[in-house]
Amino acid sequence: MANHLSSKKRMRQTEVKNTRNKYYHKTARNAMKALRNTSEKEAALVLLPKVTAMLDKLAKNNVIHKNKAANLKSSIQLHVNAL
Repeated sequence: MANHLSSKKRMRQTEVKNTRNKYYHKTARNAMKALRNTSEKEAALVLLPKVTAMLDKLAKNNVIHKNKAANLKSSIQLHVNAL
């Protein structure tokens, strides 16, 4: 257990950040799943910028690696183009 006030504060901050990052990550995964399950091109084209922005934000905040974000964006773009 932490003894110093600063380490106790750091533990509280880490818990808040982890909870927030988990929420954003799960939200982005659900959005990607919705985009992949879409069979209409118009609906997919509406969702694509939103999902791309989510992935960029996750990569910017180091929730996921920037290369993983690029790979995911590429795969969903290929899916939309194939519709």
